[in-house]
Amino acid sequence: MMTHKKFISLAYSPCPNDTYIFHGLAHNLVNTDNIEFNITLADVESLNQSAANKEFDVTKLSFAAFGALRDKYALLKTGAALGRGCGPLVISMPKKNLSKLSNPVIAIPGLGTTAYLLFRFYLKDLYPDLIPEIIPMPFEKVMPAVIKGEVDFGIIIHEGRFVYEKSGLDCLVDLGQWWEDKTALPIPLGCIAIKRDIDNVTASKIENLIAKSIEYAAKNPMAGTEYIKKHARELADNVINEHINLYVNDFSKNLGKQGQNAVEFFFK
Repeated sequence: MMTHKKFISLAYSPCPNDTYIFHGLAHNLVNTDNIEFNITLADVESLNQSAANKEFDVTKLSFAAFGALRDKYALLKTGAALGRGCGPLVISMPKKNLSKLSNPVIAIPGLGTTAYLLFRFYLKDLYPDLIPEIIPMPFEKVMPAVIKGEVDFGIIIHEGRFVYEKSGLDCLVDLGQWWEDKTALPIPLGCIAIKRDIDNVTASKIENLIAKSIEYAAKNPMAGTEYIKKHARELADNVINEHINLYVNDFSKNLGKQGQNAVEFFFK
């Protein structure tokens, strides 16, 4: 009996944690169980915006964006970026103070990002009267905008946390640490979501395939090096390795109860 292939569009970011996770799947190094993936790589804010139009069957999303798209997409328990000590950072040139400016100009990596939502939580908690001017831009342009003086502060994500000090920048706030101190929960950053109109059997298979791809990467840590470097913004080996080690963890393999609790609390 011939089994028909199912074609699934899959989108994720070019960041090392995603290319590490999906390398095995993208290169047919795990048995895809008659599912063929058509893969697109794009920055997470672009994927957040594409998801509003249900452009991809399975897509990486910021948890903040997923919260507004739960009528269109369901959460998969594998592939997520969620953890401790991995949150966005508020950075500036030296000797700047967020509370000293009445109308600070702040660069953010997108209005739909978890980083921006966390920053709004933080302001509401500590500086409820502060009204900043928010300038969205691609995440890799945030640090240069701060260095050039085009903005007062920036919120950095991804590998930015590993290189900002080399650029002479200060970290004013670790938003992930602030969240952990407030909630005692890991911070939900990004997730993999699937269209709700895709059947449960297929969704379960894809969830398991992502887990197998992570398992393949763990057993063959050098196999995806070329693929990861091809797409990485920051090419230094130590930065790439730090990035993967921080953002790919047990929650990536399966959110589990603690991860689900963190996500539910975040949405509340």
